[in-house]
Amino acid sequence: MNVQQHTACGTVGEAALTFERRYQEMLGAGLDLLDQGVTVFDAELRMVAWNTAFLRLLDFPEALARPGVSFEEFIRYNAERGDYGPGDPAQQVAERVARARSFEPHATERVRPNGRILSIRGFPLPHQGFITVYTDITDQRLAAEQIARHQAELEEHIESRTQALTRANEELTAAIESNKAITHALRRSEQRLREITDAIPAAVAYFDREWTYRYANKGYAEWFGWSAERIEGRKIQEVVGQEVFEVVQPHVARALGGERITYEYQLTGRDGEPARARSTLVPDIAPDGAVVGCYVHSVDVTEQRRTQAALAQAQKMEAIGQLTGGLAHDFNNMLTVVIGNLVALKENHPDDPLTENFVEPAMHAANRGAELIRRLLGFARRQPLEPRPVEVNELILGMSKLIRRSLPGTIAVSTASREPCLVAMVDAHQLENALLNLALNARDAMPNGGELRIESSLETLDIHAAADLEVPPGDYVQIAVTDNGMGMDGSTLARVFEPFFTTKQFGMGSGLGMSMVYGFTKQSGGGVRIRSRQARGTTVALLLPRVEEAPTHAALPADRDVNAADLAGKLVLLAEDDADVRSVVRMQLAELGCAVVEAENGAEAADMVENIPAIALVISDVVMPGSMDGRALARFVKRFRPGLPMVLMSGFAESDVQSGGLDSEPPLLAKPFSRDKLLAALRPLGA
Repeated sequence: MNVQQHTACGTVGEAALTFERRYQEMLGAGLDLLDQGVTVFDAELRMVAWNTAFLRLLDFPEALARPGVSFEEFIRYNAERGDYGPGDPAQQVAERVARARSFEPHATERVRPNGRILSIRGFPLPHQGFITVYTDITDQRLAAEQIARHQAELEEHIESRTQALTRANEELTAAIESNKAITHALRRSEQRLREITDAIPAAVAYFDREWTYRYANKGYAEWFGWSAERIEGRKIQEVVGQEVFEVVQPHVARALGGERITYEYQLTGRDGEPARARSTLVPDIAPDGAVVGCYVHSVDVTEQRRTQAALAQAQKMEAIGQLTGGLAHDFNNMLTVVIGNLVALKENHPDDPLTENFVEPAMHAANRGAELIRRLLGFARRQPLEPRPVEVNELILGMSKLIRRSLPGTIAVSTASREPCLVAMVDAHQLENALLNLALNARDAMPNGGELRIESSLETLDIHAAADLEVPPGDYVQIAVTDNGMGMDGSTLARVFEPFFTTKQFGMGSGLGMSMVYGFTKQSGGGVRIRSRQARGTTVALLLPRVEEAPTHAALPADRDVNAADLAGKLVLLAEDDADVRSVVRMQLAELGCAVVEAENGAEAADMVENIPAIALVISDVVMPGSMDGRALARFVKRFRPGLPMVLMSGFAESDVQSGGLDSEPPLLAKPFSRDKLLAALRPLGA
């Protein structure tokens, strides 16, 4: 008994070491897929992870990057080679290390000695330490500089033309006294000038030293809700309103002092939504040097700023999604090995006290790891979905019973629908999970009770609304989940879909619920709207593609239990490139009574299918090396032996979920899986 205990404990320890080593290897391989440089330092400012892009972008030698190297060594290397400019290298190092130890989010830009411009963004980790992303923005900055040059040229042209027109008006005014015909011509010239400025896609105005408007084009007047005729002769404060006036007042004062000023400000647009403008004030200087007024040139930059913010958010989310999807397949392969061996150990030593003390906690941790990968894949939009036409109203009514049982009695739950029948193309199980996640979030936002309302409706998105959600225009089924809880402030709302971001106490949530909802909805071809006000509540609206097809109802389970009787003695071809995973699956198949032949790749498996008629079933991984992956093997099997059943295994990498070009896709078995799940996937095939 002592020898058996020692063997079991050693097996678990070796498996854990193997898992940790391969985790580090796969993490490094995944990070190297990124074009951006990435570093991770722990709470002691020692390096945990990095990629080759980081070394390339900052011209660091490979020998410098190694696990455990201090953040200070990288800073000292840069300081000693002059990357931080003139100054005391020791002081430069000390200042930067001190800032790093604050573990505060930071964003900066730095021009390398080679002329390349890097954007450096750092994000603190939950248990201190930080992750830093390095992005080469040289091309972006060059484009921005070109735009600025063009803008300056335009402004100079406007100023030049304005001064020329002013001189022309002065000359015409002097000539009026002697020639009425010239007066008529001047009026016609002024009219043409107004027509020209009204046609300019910008807001143009002029005010004098008394802060009184003397001219405004149509665009400027409408921007503040006036007509051009009514603006002239009115004070700036009266036209723009008190809120905007408090912002622009110091800039106007500087412009009337002879300084050219460019600034941005925010105001409430005519539609009630926030708008943003960029204004340039050009002093009107008389020949004697006195400032007699000021020209105003303003443009609406609301959409530009919104686009820039959306692009930055999309880039961040995409980077996280790429990292998640790239690592998921290998993580799930490792978890398949861990869980499979733990199950075998438990079954072979059911009465051993070590099983309860060591194996059971390890099984629990491995299953939690698998669930974490599934949630991350949900956010990354790489989870396998089974979309079908679903009657949303029926699903909501069915879920409302579960939601009521999951919430305290102090929260009232109600449902409503604006349409009698709403059919969406969606994975019903994942939609139920999403609604439950939203309900639980609403519960946490209403600790003292409140009201939760789930409402469905038909929404038609025009081209502008669809562009905001990054979906095609058309009809969508909207499911709105509304609570009257605490609501969220602006900073929380901006990060609500980020994975691992949570406002809950430590241990009360993983921070993946909203990320999963977002990823599932986007993967389903829809979008998410969220509105929240502090102390007023939150509404999360899921918009899913609407279809005209009849809803599909899930098939009822069979009356008989799943069993292995029909699999006994069957010859199964197992195609899997990972030897450890292959060993675990072979063991599970053998326990089901199957005989097993193995192939390390698709080409070897295809050769066996062609030459071994006794093969009764094929089970294959999707991602395999060489020209023939799992789906290519499935196409070969369908052509060569159409009646041969086949099951695909997947760790949910991005390539796994792409269509294989088959009329009917083989069943997909998600890694990691237990023997029971393997049996459930094989039994319906009648192998």
